[in-house]
Amino acid sequence: MSELSVIPTVLTLVGADPEAYDEAVSRVERLLSRRREHLGPLASDFLLETAKAQVMARMTDMAKDTNLLADLPVDFAIQPVENRKKRLLIADMDSTIINVECLDELADFAGVKEQVSEITERAMRGELAFEGALRERVGMLKGLGVEALQSCYDQRVRLNPGAETLVRTMAKHGARCALVSGGFTFFTSRVAEAAGFHLNRANTLIELDGALTGHVGDPILGKEAKLAALEEETAALGLTSADALAVGDGANDLAMIAAAGLGVAYRAKPIVAAQADAKVDHTDLTTLLYFQGYKTEDFYQ
Repeated sequence: MSELSVIPTVLTLVGADPEAYDEAVSRVERLLSRRREHLGPLASDFLLETAKAQVMARMTDMAKDTNLLADLPVDFAIQPVENRKKRLLIADMDSTIINVECLDELADFAGVKEQVSEITERAMRGELAFEGALRERVGMLKGLGVEALQSCYDQRVRLNPGAETLVRTMAKHGARCALVSGGFTFFTSRVAEAAGFHLNRANTLIELDGALTGHVGDPILGKEAKLAALEEETAALGLTSADALAVGDGANDLAMIAAAGLGVAYRAKPIVAAQADAKVDHTDLTTLLYFQGYKTEDFYQ
C-alpha cells in the first residue's frame, strides 16, 4: 500500500446496553489492535492509520460474513478523520426526528389510517412514486376539519430520543440545521421550533372553509427537492455536500443521503440502509454526534 493511500480513519462504535457494548469493544480491539478513545459511556473511537476502503472491507466482513457485530445491539460508522464534524444537518422529519408518520396519524382522525398507512409503507420502501402516493393519501383526507391537525400534533407527535440534543448541539457548535420533509409545514414548523432547527421545508395542505380540500400545494417536496435543499443550503454557506450530514429513513431521503458527506439511515427501510454511509438501528439520535467525534460533555444541556 502506497503512502498516498493511507488515510487517517476512525471507527466509531456506539452501544445500546453496557454488556453488549463491552463485548463489541472487545471484539473490535482483538481484530484491529488499535487505541480506543472514549466519547461517552457507551461510545468509543478507534483511530486508524490505514486506507478507509481496507477498514470498510474488514468491517463489512465482520458484520455480514463472520457475524462479529451483527448479533449485538451496536451501531458503528467508519469515515476519514478529516472534515468529520459537519457544518450542515439536513434531516427528514417523520419517523426520523419524530416518532410517527404525521399523514398516517391524520388519516386516523379521518377514519382511513389503514388504507393510508399501507400506501405510506410502500412509498417509503421505494415501491411507489412519492409524489403520486402523496396526492392519493391527501385525497383521502378531504373534508377533515383543520382542527384535527393541532389535535394530531398535540396527541401523537413526539421528538425521537436524542433529536433535540442532536440539533441543538450541532447548532451550538456553529452548524446550520434544516428540517426537510415530504410531510407538511403545519407539523415541520412546530417540530423545528421544538427541536431547535434553523429552518424547515415541507409541503402545504390546502384548506377551505375550515376543512382540508384533499389537495396539496405545488410543487411537491419529494426526493429531488430534499437533494435540492442540501445543495442550496451548502451553496449559501459556501460549503460543499462533503460538509453535510443527512439523515432519514425512507426512499425519498435516498438522494440527500447519497450526496451528503455523511449519510445516515435511521431505523430505515432496507433500500435506504443499503446505500447509506452508516446506520442507526439500535441507539438514539445522539449517535450522530458521536459519529462526528463529539463527546458527551460537548452535548447541549
